[in-house]
Amino acid sequence: MSSILTNSSAMVALQTLQSINKSLGENQSQISTGKKVATARDNASIWAISQTMQSDVDGYSGISDALATGSASVAVARTASESITDLLGQIKSKIIAAQDPAADQGKLQTDIAELRGQVGSVVSAAQFNGLNLVDGTNASVDVLASLDRDAAGNVTASNITVAGQNLSSAAGAVKAGLAGSDGAGGDGSTAAFFLDAAGTGDIVVVDAALAAGDTFNVKIGEETVSYVVTVEDVAALATEDVVANGIRSAINGMSDANITADVASDTITVTNAAGDTVNMTTELVSVGTGGLSGLAGINVDDGAGGNSVQALADIEGLIQTAIDAAASFGSSQARIDTQSDFLGKLSDSLKTGIGALVDANMEEASARLQALQVQQQLATQSLSIANQAPQNILTLFR
Repeated sequence: MSSILTNSSAMVALQTLQSINKSLGENQSQISTGKKVATARDNASIWAISQTMQSDVDGYSGISDALATGSASVAVARTASESITDLLGQIKSKIIAAQDPAADQGKLQTDIAELRGQVGSVVSAAQFNGLNLVDGTNASVDVLASLDRDAAGNVTASNITVAGQNLSSAAGAVKAGLAGSDGAGGDGSTAAFFLDAAGTGDIVVVDAALAAGDTFNVKIGEETVSYVVTVEDVAALATEDVVANGIRSAINGMSDANITADVASDTITVTNAAGDTVNMTTELVSVGTGGLSGLAGINVDDGAGGNSVQALADIEGLIQTAIDAAASFGSSQARIDTQSDFLGKLSDSLKTGIGALVDANMEEASARLQALQVQQQLATQSLSIANQAPQNILTLFR
């Protein structure tokens, strides 16, 4: 029957128009935002996944900055190590030149002292924003490399640990461990006395926590010899006796044939067989903390207590120390740079994945917009026709 109170056709047409308008609104939102899932209301599950992934992408951006800073810090240390290697090579050439009998060892030693000072300057200046990896102040430094998320959603930070190197050249300090026949006695750091012609003097080694690398320097007249305590010496049952025997051998190797040494237990007896009275000084120096601490003791001026032959052996070990440091920094920097490249690619992959989840298909949205606009026009026309139906009831009352 016809009714002026209930227009079923109009209600159906209105519902259809409302549905089309809703779809049209969603389609226009996709076009304006470029996303099919812009809010949690659009698709809560997909939105949550995309937000988690986006937070990781944002985190990787910060990690990339940390890696860039870490790479720069290591690059400074590597460059410094390479420069120090070059300087040590120049020192080596001076030492080799000193082997020439006609060489001016005094001037060569002056050149070595200047190069040694330059090594110290390089070590001091090799810092990035206050971080120095070559002066021994930092045993290691951790560079943030990644944020790792497990299946349960837990996130842990992973680091690249860069080992610091100690290329300082400061020598060790004098330490206790000597007594002499000058009457001082006890546990001292030096022992000094005169050796008259046919005179003798005693050096007593006192085992006062001797450590591997400690050096006994014995100067008789203008010539100096050294004995370095070894790991085997420290492990011996009577360290002081073993060290005393080593010092005796070093003294007997001096160029002055009038100077000889004998040992009894921990006591070295030095004899000046003939000739002029000479001054004898013995000093115990602790092992230097720096990897290049031996550089301070290099002296090629044989006439002023130096030993050009020993210096050549010493510089080889120092050069290898610097080479090892540069190689270590080079490996660390290469790893940091590789990680940085990986994070860039990983970030791009995550962005692609997020786009696949939430980005709108613009071609589809464009085609659907055209269809929805036509449907909207038709639904509007249908509603208009349905609203005209009650007008037909008036003809029944004419």
